[in-house]
Amino acid sequence: MLTNDQLAEWDRETFFHPSTHLAKHARGESPGRIVTGGSGVYIEDRDGNRLLDGFAGLYCVNVGYGRPEIAEAIAEQARTLAYYHAYVGHGTEASITLAKMILDRAPKAMSKVYFGLSGSDANETNIKLVWYYNNILGRPEKKKIISRWRGYHGSGLATGSLTGLELFHKKFDLPLDRILHTEAPYYFRRPDLAMSEADFVAHCVRELEALIEREGPETIAAFIGEPVLGTGGIVPPPAGYWPAIQAMLRKHDILLIADEVVTGFGRLGSMFGSDHYGIEPDMITIAKGLTSAYAPLSGSILSEKVWQVLERGTDENGAIGHGWTYSAHPIGAAAGIANLRLIDELGLVENAGAVGGYLNEAMKTALGAHRHVGEVRGEGMLCAVEFVEERETRTFFDPQKGIGAQVAAALLKRGVIARAMPQGDILGFAPPFCLSREEADEIVAKTADAVREVLA
Repeated sequence: MLTNDQLAEWDRETFFHPSTHLAKHARGESPGRIVTGGSGVYIEDRDGNRLLDGFAGLYCVNVGYGRPEIAEAIAEQARTLAYYHAYVGHGTEASITLAKMILDRAPKAMSKVYFGLSGSDANETNIKLVWYYNNILGRPEKKKIISRWRGYHGSGLATGSLTGLELFHKKFDLPLDRILHTEAPYYFRRPDLAMSEADFVAHCVRELEALIEREGPETIAAFIGEPVLGTGGIVPPPAGYWPAIQAMLRKHDILLIADEVVTGFGRLGSMFGSDHYGIEPDMITIAKGLTSAYAPLSGSILSEKVWQVLERGTDENGAIGHGWTYSAHPIGAAAGIANLRLIDELGLVENAGAVGGYLNEAMKTALGAHRHVGEVRGEGMLCAVEFVEERETRTFFDPQKGIGAQVAAALLKRGVIARAMPQGDILGFAPPFCLSREEADEIVAKTADAVREVLA
């Protein structure tokens, strides 16, 4: 125990944790956890607790923990060639192979993959390339990018600006200029309860068109959106939303960036969320599911339409002035190859759709009629429970009560990890794709028990 106690002390004294109440953690007032191992859908901590990880880390350990196939691929790549850069046309067998595997799985009309390390840096790349694209086309004024409120696209300067959540803006002087926000496709939180889904979609389109007209379509370069809102509440789009939005974007010659960091590589029961909803993007952002977080790796998938303009730009201006030292890192690429092979071999995309659907239906059966549950929603291996004080009038709890966080804590006591989502009393689930029906039953039963404890 001496080592463990010393480790906890070092943690408080030396480690700056992301998305953490820094003062409480430093004082030892907030619950931290030192994780020591994992297998399948479970993790273990240094105190001997075995916990069902109902959020797959941060929606990212898609194939589950403890996969030797990926660990061995990483080790073999490290022994053979731990690193070489990708500048001026350099590649490795791993990075080239992975790019081919991604495009084999990507929606049609996609052409090239640029590799980074995180979803945030992939979206930074997307922003720069959108601006470059319009400069090459002689449209220097067409630079603004529209995101949605409650969208999540990273926590850098530009990407934190794209993110439409207050926590990521407050006291950081964000959002930056050139970043705009429009209505989130969040039907449960529609402004008028009398609206049908079709009415609400029409409202979202009107809001978008009004924003474009106010700013001037000649100034709007791109629109970015997650196929399913992730951190903003795990919110599938209402029926007809994506076709209607795409029609508006095409009308004004605005590029579409599909942020598939969460949905890419199978979480919805389809390889990509774009295919799932009939989205035809000009760029796709990928990260988490690319390696199941066994190594850091992200990517920007570019359409042939965009790629042709980038080629023209380098003919006119020389080599493109964008790059990261660790772009296409061979260890990350080796992890990606092994991960995608495992997803195929184990039928994990199909399992995500089947068991994810089972999880969502079981959660609706268990909690859908609860007087403090406003909605149970989800798609594939994504599920959310939103709590309300009064369901008929959709009256929300006082945020200071932290109902979502209380339920998450009660669930943790029962050995299941879920996430209290920001900006609302929302309990989120995004388990590994290897989740079984029995494990889904465990999540549902313990969640219902936790809700009974907090909202008796």
